[in-house]
Amino acid sequence: MILLPGLLFILWGEPGRCRGEDGAFIFDGDIRHFAVNNNTVYIATMEKLYQLNHDLSLVQILSQRGILKVGNNPLDVHFDRVSETARSNATFKVNTLLPFAENNNLFSCGVINNEFVYCEVLDLMNISKLLYKESVQVGPLRRSDASVAVLVKVASDTYVVTAIQQHEDGSTESSSFSDAKTVNLHDADNKYKRGIFSRSDAHDSPSIKSKGDVEFVDGFQINSVIYLLSNVHSSAGGNKVRLIWLDGKISKTQTLRSLRGATLRISEAGEGNRLLASSVIPGGPPVLWSGVFSVDAGQTNTELAVFDISLDLTGEADTDPDFCSVCPDPPSPKTPKTLRPKAVLLRQNNMSSVLAVRQRAWMVFFIGTGDGQLIKLAVDKDYHTTCPVVLYRASDDHKVFPKISLDQVDRKHVYVPFQNEMKRVPVSTCSIYTNVQDCWSAQDPFCVWCGSETRCTFEDDCKDSDWLSIPDDHQQKMVSYKVEKDTRGQITLKIQTHLTWGQRALSNFACQFGVRCSTTGPRPQFPQCTCILSNSTLPAEASVKIRLGPTHLLERLTLTNCSDIRGPPSSALCQQCIRAGCGWSTNVCSWANQGVRNRPEISSITPSVVSFYGRNHALLSGRNLSDVTRVRIQAHMDCTPQESPVWNNTGVNLTFHVPSTVSKGVVKVCALLPDGNCHGNAKITYRSSPSCTNIVPSSTWFSGGRKLTLTGSHLEFVEGVTHSHAPQKVVRPRNSSSENLTYDSPVAENTQGTFTSSVSMKLGNDTLPCSTNITYYPEPEFTIFTSTRTGDDVRITIEKKADKLEMTTAELSVWGIRNEKQYPCIMETKETNNQTEFFTCEIKSTSDTKFEQLMIKYGDETVTLHAKSSMLFLLMLFVLLPIACIIVAVVIVYRSKQKKFTAKMNKLIGDLELNIRNDIRQGFVDLQTEKSDLMENVGAIPFLDYKHFASRIFFPENESLMTLCIKDIGQDAVKIQLDECCHSLSRLIQDPLFLTSMVHALEGQKSFTIKDKCTLASLLTVSLHGNLLYLTEIMEVLLKALMQQHSNAQPKLLLRRTESTVEKLLTNWMSICLYGFLRESVGQHLFLMVSALTQQIAKGPVDCVTEKALYTLSEDWLLWQAPDFSSLKLKVLFTVGSDGEVSEPLEVNTLSCDTVEQVKEKILSTFKAKFGFPYNVPLRDMCIKYESGGSFVPLEDVDASSEVIGEVMMLNTLKHYKVPDGATIKVLSTKTHPPLSPQGSLKDDENFSGKYFHLIDPDVDENQRQNPERKKLKLKEVHLIKLLSTKVAVHSFVENLFSSIWGIPHSKAPHAVKYFFDFLDTQADNMKITDPDVLHIWKTNSLPLRFWVNILKNPQFVFDMEKTPHLDGCLSVIAQAFMDSFSLSETQLGKYAPTNKLLYAKEIPKFKQEVKAYYKQIRDQSPMTDSEFKDFLREESKKHENEFNEAAALRELYRFIQRYFTEIKEKLDQDGAPTEVTEQLHHVKHLFDGLKSCSWN
Repeated sequence: MILLPGLLFILWGEPGRCRGEDGAFIFDGDIRHFAVNNNTVYIATMEKLYQLNHDLSLVQILSQRGILKVGNNPLDVHFDRVSETARSNATFKVNTLLPFAENNNLFSCGVINNEFVYCEVLDLMNISKLLYKESVQVGPLRRSDASVAVLVKVASDTYVVTAIQQHEDGSTESSSFSDAKTVNLHDADNKYKRGIFSRSDAHDSPSIKSKGDVEFVDGFQINSVIYLLSNVHSSAGGNKVRLIWLDGKISKTQTLRSLRGATLRISEAGEGNRLLASSVIPGGPPVLWSGVFSVDAGQTNTELAVFDISLDLTGEADTDPDFCSVCPDPPSPKTPKTLRPKAVLLRQNNMSSVLAVRQRAWMVFFIGTGDGQLIKLAVDKDYHTTCPVVLYRASDDHKVFPKISLDQVDRKHVYVPFQNEMKRVPVSTCSIYTNVQDCWSAQDPFCVWCGSETRCTFEDDCKDSDWLSIPDDHQQKMVSYKVEKDTRGQITLKIQTHLTWGQRALSNFACQFGVRCSTTGPRPQFPQCTCILSNSTLPAEASVKIRLGPTHLLERLTLTNCSDIRGPPSSALCQQCIRAGCGWSTNVCSWANQGVRNRPEISSITPSVVSFYGRNHALLSGRNLSDVTRVRIQAHMDCTPQESPVWNNTGVNLTFHVPSTVSKGVVKVCALLPDGNCHGNAKITYRSSPSCTNIVPSSTWFSGGRKLTLTGSHLEFVEGVTHSHAPQKVVRPRNSSSENLTYDSPVAENTQGTFTSSVSMKLGNDTLPCSTNITYYPEPEFTIFTSTRTGDDVRITIEKKADKLEMTTAELSVWGIRNEKQYPCIMETKETNNQTEFFTCEIKSTSDTKFEQLMIKYGDETVTLHAKSSMLFLLMLFVLLPIACIIVAVVIVYRSKQKKFTAKMNKLIGDLELNIRNDIRQGFVDLQTEKSDLMENVGAIPFLDYKHFASRIFFPENESLMTLCIKDIGQDAVKIQLDECCHSLSRLIQDPLFLTSMVHALEGQKSFTIKDKCTLASLLTVSLHGNLLYLTEIMEVLLKALMQQHSNAQPKLLLRRTESTVEKLLTNWMSICLYGFLRESVGQHLFLMVSALTQQIAKGPVDCVTEKALYTLSEDWLLWQAPDFSSLKLKVLFTVGSDGEVSEPLEVNTLSCDTVEQVKEKILSTFKAKFGFPYNVPLRDMCIKYESGGSFVPLEDVDASSEVIGEVMMLNTLKHYKVPDGATIKVLSTKTHPPLSPQGSLKDDENFSGKYFHLIDPDVDENQRQNPERKKLKLKEVHLIKLLSTKVAVHSFVENLFSSIWGIPHSKAPHAVKYFFDFLDTQADNMKITDPDVLHIWKTNSLPLRFWVNILKNPQFVFDMEKTPHLDGCLSVIAQAFMDSFSLSETQLGKYAPTNKLLYAKEIPKFKQEVKAYYKQIRDQSPMTDSEFKDFLREESKKHENEFNEAAALRELYRFIQRYFTEIKEKLDQDGAPTEVTEQLHHVKHLFDGLKSCSWN
């Protein structure tokens, strides 16, 4: 009889809540409060109180609905609970929930019907048992995240501290019939007969009052000290984060009067900070505390900081300006102490909660976010953070509550509360690490390697304490070593392990060296073991086996005699020294015990505030900087810090580059030594980028040098200014501030008239455009000057033609010249009259007004102005007299020129005839002597793996979908469970009727484009890739329907184009099934053909601008304008290290007409062919120099010596630099040898083809050429023989490729080909098609046209390579010949036929015979059984299982279903689909409509 009501009571609470399968409990209302006590969790929702076990299994539910009876006194309240189904008139809403374990009580306080205060004392182990109730206020009246209640110990008494939110207008969270203040102390028992929850002390009811708007965040007690944290809002709109200390005395009054306060600030802008969540860090002293702060008004930019909040007793008690127990009038003017963080651990958007725990010496923080994620961050004793790890990510955007708790039973889980759900999340996933190295590298303080069980697990799960784990501080390696040498020459090898350990593991510590050690050496003593080499000689290699209990560690050591590591000091030498276990000090490698290295110290960085574009040439100052090789810059959320090389290192100063970043904020900076250690602790602040809005003046003159002023914001970060007419010239600012920047305008060279130049700012390695332009005008024209006497001074008036420059007197400097002596003239005024401007200046203290000339300086230009002269007539006579002589001379010269012109034309015709003869003869010689000597060494064939090959076939024009549908490396071979939405859609498309109806419905819509059809086919392929058998059945159904459409029209057009979903589906199906055949039989021949073609093209001139070449298969890409050239063999030296050492010479074949970039490409190609791996410096970072006369001359594509024709510049070639055969070329890296001028590829210029030319001259007048004789008449038809020459060179490779495609190894065609051809034969019989040509065309359209041509034209689908437009043109010619081989028609070719048809005209008949034999051999082959083909499809599915992101494909597929949902449903109804299918479709729609994305970046 007792069990039945209890069972019914539990069942009443059953609807709407459930225990989750993944450690979660879902409630039927929003969570108001929760509390954890040992093995029990208590959760108060709107209408219920839950009691759960620590694993979130349900114990019981207590209804909060009941019958309320109120007496005459508002505090005379009687509340009796009723069942869920019974009638009620009141609901008890819990605002304070406190377990009192010492008395086995649970305090539950709040308000009934939002009006009557009420408290209950429940049995801690059975919440249905009521022990006491009272109408009293304990905590806030309404649910408030801005109030706090906590149990504290004062002497031997236990009290409840309540800190209640207060508002600016004086209103509080207190009841009208309660005198509760801001901070109150309530009794927790009836020890003094004052009643439970009494606020009374011996004489009164003490409390703490506050001023202004106060919101409390957290409260707790450490030893006897009570800590309360709050946000105090000011009337000005700011916010202060306040800490209150209360020292637990012998009474309530003394405790509250011990009030002391402090202000927490994480930045100088302390008024903008707000505390969101709080957690004290266990351990101490000192008392360390962590808080999540918002640093902006929107609470999105948040920071996790650590403070030392130990009680400070230096100040006077109860004198805080915001809080007081005995409040003076006026309030205390004292400013509380300011606390600043010991470290800011994490900067991340939208953090909402934090829990800190200790695990050995490490601090571990569990951080909740506003978008439903739980992040774990481990921090060592020096506040070095590991990489943040996402432990849990919710499927919706529900915020994690500010309070997270640890499971007190196993301490391996945390309770994470959401809106109506409680999650129990493991603190670590140690079991995923399978070996000791991975377990250690995880840097997880919770994980240990258990030697007896050989697994990574929690410490208390490892029996006998034979475990190893990470050390107490952050280390990069588990084992390190040093090599020392004493004065007697004795060499000692010291091994250091970086571990913490269990007692049993430590007791069995031993080391076994792979070299002979002296027996007199010290015994191994954890964590170090030592080997004194017996023969005092150092072996090249050694090893050490370290035993810690049953765990064995093997470390292989590469040893080098430290004294032998010599050479000029360099970063490479230093790193070699450190890796060998030696010591590097004062730029010399020595034994580890010799020499003392002083740790670098950083005193300042200039500038320390930059824009997020970074900064060039930043100066770092300090001490002991000589060995610093790089500067490390690390943001809080960046687990891969950026490192910047240094230069101009003097030991006390060095220069480095501040890299750009994607976010603003403060980053840490340290100086990096070659051994990987980073020292010093400086900061750089990233701020917003500059902007410029105006420029004054807005014009300048051609010669430049005019002082211009930019206005805008953050201009102090600008390093230089550039103008678009001279982008390479960077002008440094004269001076700059936040809003103004002054600089001198750059010169404009080779200009003819007025033009406009846009202004840009240089920041780091980026250029930022301004929203303003500058206009360049011709130079100001000064005409004459006059001088008059004024007292003791001389006034000079200078006349200047009026223009648009608006020149001011401040921009002019003038001197009068007399007897070669200069007299300064002080500028005074400027006047304008019609078309003339008058500038007036005075020369002081001179009586003579006669000056021969004036010297006028403006900008960077100086002009001389002469006085008026009476010699004008003589000048005119001097000019006119020669005119008559000139006319006579012209007549004489004309007749002479006419004779020379006739002779020149005769010579040109003779030269033209000779050139044509030579071109024809050379073409004949090339054709007859062409040898296939192309394939010296192509190295390993760079096949793409299957998923990248397939995705390029599936989505050739949609890179985003291609990337989306491929799993990354971390997901490979990992089965990712589909969410419910995708799982339902996956089941739905497994229904053949639905899938075919959906495809037909979509294809029936006019807005459903061909591109949409291809995308749909590929998404279906990815979604059904794991079930190729079903995909094949669907393809057959759709193909049969397509054939019926063509049967009455033109059956020969079937599968000719990709105009339907099934045609693209067939392409994908062929690609999947033939991938193995492609890799094993065809791939090598295809790669050899492409490589041969590429090498043949490179044998002759290639125009760098148009990419046309002398050797090609395509007439459209023929370089018939090719100049004369010669072959050059160059000796190429490669620099090794940073001190100029060079390698052995490498012989590289080049042409005299090659540009500098083409030479670099040939050097890299030859290097890879010679050594089998690429050179470690990319082309963009290479610079090459040519040895001439004992020095090296840099070779650049464009420099001051480049030839200019009109407005187009010729790219420099080896011939331009006069590089001879056998010349020596040195290759350097721009990173270690910065060039004098900026480097980079000219091809990055958007107008590259318009600004530059190479072998094809621009169309300009002959008189504009510097070398007119270089232009020779060329005839395209003469060079068509080069097409044939190229064909001969690669023909054998083409033949081998074709034979491999239509060859049948072992007389057995690939399964897919045989199956599909038989399918086509069957369909032709069913459709009564007897014409053999139709079947031939169907097979041709389905296999060669649909698959092989795609592969031939796009080798980048199969190999990791790039395809140039020129190579694409050549492959199109080969693909055309391939398809012509399958054609049934005979093409008549004449002399006007296209060359791509003529080139393989002789071979096509032979190829056609081979194709017919191929088709016949397949037809004659015995048919495959169904089981054989199904086994093949299952094997292909299994072979590539889990290589695609099926969930992503299904989500994209649903976009089509969503767009055409009505049409699909109507089609299903027309096709008579069962009701279950339609219901399932609606179910899928319902699931997707409710889906929200969630991700943490």
